[in-house]
Amino acid sequence: MKRDYYEILGVQREASAAEIKTAYRKKALECHPDRNSSHEAEELFKEASEAYEVLSDTQKRQLYDQFGHAGLRNQGFHGFEDVGDIFSHFSDVFEDFFGMGGRRGRSRTGPAAGRDIRYDLEVGFLEAFHGVEKKIEVERQEECARCGGQGYPKGQEPMVCRHCGGKGQLYHSQGFFTISTACAACQGQGRVVKEHCPECRGHGSVARAKKMTVKVPPGVDTGTQLCLRGEGEAGKRGGPPGDLYVVLHVEEDERFQRHGNDLHFQSKIPMAAAALGLEVEVPSPEGLEKLRIPPGAQTGDVLKLAGKGMPSLREKRRGDLHVHLFVQTPKDLSPKQRELLEAFLREGGETLKESSFTKASKKSKKSKGWF
Repeated sequence: MKRDYYEILGVQREASAAEIKTAYRKKALECHPDRNSSHEAEELFKEASEAYEVLSDTQKRQLYDQFGHAGLRNQGFHGFEDVGDIFSHFSDVFEDFFGMGGRRGRSRTGPAAGRDIRYDLEVGFLEAFHGVEKKIEVERQEECARCGGQGYPKGQEPMVCRHCGGKGQLYHSQGFFTISTACAACQGQGRVVKEHCPECRGHGSVARAKKMTVKVPPGVDTGTQLCLRGEGEAGKRGGPPGDLYVVLHVEEDERFQRHGNDLHFQSKIPMAAAALGLEVEVPSPEGLEKLRIPPGAQTGDVLKLAGKGMPSLREKRRGDLHVHLFVQTPKDLSPKQRELLEAFLREGGETLKESSFTKASKKSKKSKGWF
């Protein structure tokens, strides 16, 4: 069973990006393979690197905080295969930390995956309830069709850099570490291109806008992320494209307050209906629902309509609709209504004089909320 990433790096869940980076630097120094050759140290190095990979990436960190390790697995993240993979992935990080590269050569001539993209999408409250399909347009880097993403004209293969022998790095030893610097002659590519593709100017990709449809499932909430595989930016040198993460923002509804999958609604009912107990209709996201008010209902009483709340993304059940009662006192009574209410008081043994309860009520503060 995998350990908690925050525990691995020894940081709090609210840690900043700088604190996470500092914690990883400390762990990497302790168990770096060039400093400690034991199998246990190598496993700790891989574990710390996996934790840093997730917690240093805003999207992966949000996904991990919300769904844990399972959420990352569902998005295709499986950590690192070996130490060489870590050095390749964190080359810039290691240079920033220690001015060093890995023990194994880092050539930038191989395939590289494209960057992931974030797209923020607003959906209405009822759209989040029922689910909806949204049309979006995403600006991204796509593979250059003219050169096939290579960055140079077809048929003109690049030559091996004679300064670094195709490794892209120049190395020299210093104490425990092997320090590497990018080869200036080939800019760390390991290959030298005589002529760049005129379409993409050697980048291997061009900026284009793509229209696509996003299927929003029922029950989403603000912060929900939808992953569209392979819809990110194009990879380099034949590498796979990145992914598109659609981050949802659900509009608030003026009638309902949402707490998880439960909905809350304030229903105003006449004083007589509260006293007698009647059946009333209250709104729900699916239309009007019948609700039985028990006799003697008071302001602040909460009645529940089970299964009438929001759908759940991970379960088949739905949330509940909680109806908060607010008993209305009539204003501008007609002479007949006043006569009936006075008779009601006399029947109950009350007088028309102001009671002590009424005086106390006048001094009380008005409530600012309804649940």
